[in-house]
Amino acid sequence: MDFSKALGTEFKEFRDVEHEGRPARAVQGSRYFSTDAEDLWQALTQSERLARWFPVNGDLQLGGRFQVENNASGTILQCDRPEALTVTWEFGGNVSWVSVKVVPEKDGARLTLVHTMLQDEASEEHWQTYGPGATGVGWDLAFVGLGLHIDSGGDTVDQVASFEWMGSDAGKSFIRASAEAWGQAHISGGESPDVAQAMAERTASFYTGE
Repeated sequence: MDFSKALGTEFKEFRDVEHEGRPARAVQGSRYFSTDAEDLWQALTQSERLARWFPVNGDLQLGGRFQVENNASGTILQCDRPEALTVTWEFGGNVSWVSVKVVPEKDGARLTLVHTMLQDEASEEHWQTYGPGATGVGWDLAFVGLGLHIDSGGDTVDQVASFEWMGSDAGKSFIRASAEAWGQAHISGGESPDVAQAMAERTASFYTGE
């Protein structure tokens, strides 16, 4: 796999929202892919395709449960082919929500992902430490894997090579740039520059181990 042109989300956004009448935060990223909407949808929802770039298993149908390797589990709440998917994201005792939309665009398709988390006591300490980059950087790395899968014509992404790249100078540079970009999105969403930049630096340090 060629990681030299690794690309995460192209557009990043943070905003305060409500979820079921409760204060929440939304981290949003989107990216254009050079494939049609149906192929992109299949890469996101077909278990055999999904496993080629994202380490998840389970009952991948409406109402089913899934488990991401060494990460979150959840339930599939919405699956409207070929355009909208919503799941719970359960990790560390907290529940948040991830939704994706696929929209045809020019000669390809755009994927937009929104990760919504409550502004509650259970998540506040983590948020005050890392801000939107905690989830944003993770999703950028997932988008890298999806992009490699799509651009290769559907090949399996080498997980060993992926981890090696993340630990390389190039991978760490990507992570730092991603964290910084999410910090800028945080500022655009209303956070003070000093606070947002400090969160972004802590996020980069967490992901890079530095």
